[in-house]
Amino acid sequence: MNKLYAIGELLIDFTPTEQNTSLATVELFTKNAGGAPANVAAVCAKLGQRAALITQVGQDAFGDFLVETLKKADVDTNYIVQTVEGETSLAFVSLTNDGGRDFLFYRRHAADLLYNKEQLPPNILTGKDILHFCSVNLVESPMKHAHVSLIEQAHQAGSLVSFDPNVRLPLWNDEKACRQTILEFLPKAHIVKLSEEELLFLTAMEDEEIAVQTLFQGKVQVLIITRGAEGASLYTNKLHVKVPADEVHAIDTTGAGDAFIGGVLSIFLSKQITAINLVDFCKQYAIPLLTFANRYAGASTEKHGAIASYLAKHELSFKNDMIF
Repeated sequence: MNKLYAIGELLIDFTPTEQNTSLATVELFTKNAGGAPANVAAVCAKLGQRAALITQVGQDAFGDFLVETLKKADVDTNYIVQTVEGETSLAFVSLTNDGGRDFLFYRRHAADLLYNKEQLPPNILTGKDILHFCSVNLVESPMKHAHVSLIEQAHQAGSLVSFDPNVRLPLWNDEKACRQTILEFLPKAHIVKLSEEELLFLTAMEDEEIAVQTLFQGKVQVLIITRGAEGASLYTNKLHVKVPADEVHAIDTTGAGDAFIGGVLSIFLSKQITAINLVDFCKQYAIPLLTFANRYAGASTEKHGAIASYLAKHELSFKNDMIF
């Protein structure tokens, strides 16, 4: 059976118990498991697919909590290392009334950034698997070079590679370094998911269709642009499909983008999609694919937190039998 392997940060999201309050004035927070790659792995596992996370956390109470949370979500945690050399990363989040967010990160001695390529499990990827990564752990660090090695392993094995930059500018020394790094890694992926804001950030182009076409480089076959409450678009070199999102009462958008791409990748896993049949599948099923991902992400915003808000397969009321 094919499997999703996600590599990158696993951290604690401290989300406020009150909304529309700045981080400076929030008094109480709730502890939630987070980190974009971890969220995507949790989505795939909750939707009945095999998923594993490759990362490192501190040998501390927060690290223990994160590992146990992923185990409960049925994520394979065998590739999560705990170390005394660094600390588990923390993120404090404030929420507006429409579910929007502001972040403050504590990552100066982040255990995940100390993970090095020598720690990677050898030859775990196959041509039936998907590798997913983001940009938070692509800052200059041992973990960045572990990404490079694992992506090379994926290419050699024939694995499908997915990239969601999930831009967090406060974690970078400057915007230019962030942009250049993302543009360096983007051609290594077959699937790229961006928000509207991230597309503008990377291309500086207002016209979406022109901007998207500039990113079809290297191995890129499918580009997905998400618009939150406005839905999402899927592009191939010769196709553009746009699907609106259903109206939801959003209270917390944390992890919604991860829910979206996790929903997409879970379908690719269930249908055994590879780099060979990816474009053909998307041409045939782009509308139900985006519809499902929109609904799954929308449902996640109606609850607090990320992993805690993701629906399991048996909880779905909107499953599309055409593709799932």
